[in-house]
Amino acid sequence: MMELNKAYRFCEEIIAANSKSFYKSFSMLPKEKRKAVWAIYAFCRTVDDIVDEGSDPAGQLSLFKQEFNNFLAGNFDAMNPMWLALSDVFSNYEMDEEAYRSMIAGQEMDLQPTHYRTVEEVLGYSYHVASSVGLMLLPVLAPGKMTILKEGAISLGYAMQITNILRDIDEDLEMGRIYLPSELLDKYNFGIEDLRRRTVTPAFVSVWEEMAKEAEHHYQKAFETINEYPVSSRIPVKGAGLVYREILTTIRKKEYNVFGQKHFVSDQSKQQILAYL
Repeated sequence: MMELNKAYRFCEEIIAANSKSFYKSFSMLPKEKRKAVWAIYAFCRTVDDIVDEGSDPAGQLSLFKQEFNNFLAGNFDAMNPMWLALSDVFSNYEMDEEAYRSMIAGQEMDLQPTHYRTVEEVLGYSYHVASSVGLMLLPVLAPGKMTILKEGAISLGYAMQITNILRDIDEDLEMGRIYLPSELLDKYNFGIEDLRRRTVTPAFVSVWEEMAKEAEHHYQKAFETINEYPVSSRIPVKGAGLVYREILTTIRKKEYNVFGQKHFVSDQSKQQILAYL
């Protein structure tokens, strides 16, 4: 069996390499909680990469789903650092298995060319790929507070995923995915072909801003219950939310040009946000 500490270090390397914002925010947690977050992130990143980068996404995702079922039954490869670390997390916290299944189901939704009709459908997708993460983390970040914090965790997932969608429009187009709902495109007379031209127009900005307002509504809703988190978790969770929300501000400052570039919150801005928590 691989040494447990090495397994956790492997998971830490994954989050540090792939999400500097989350890594910085959650580095403020106590050590054991911090390690649990690394393991949960590694699970999410693994299943996400299967769909986005796998040579046979459908087959590999099916295999991963079976591996997870085996894991829940206590049967997993102890030389796999992600499963080893996650088994320690499951033994120490009251994990919500359905949240993990929702994440896998959300990735399955991306196996087909994607275009959602309504904002509600986008939220349904966002629940599976992002709100599920909040529900995975809640038993670690706020033990015993699932009931009072569940809706806020779901809203934070909605907000962050819509932020991802608004940042990654160009990248998603390359993969045949359009997450801007057709009802908004129709509302502002902005067609799919207009989107594929990758030009920022007043109509595009109107669609973008309407989705951004949806995200901001859910950030606000999530922050309403933030004080219910234990102090040790409150700052990292709020910090992650505020840093992610700042992506919207960054894109506005760049005049909504999400084509040909990916927008990030600068380290200086992150430090300023986290300094006032």
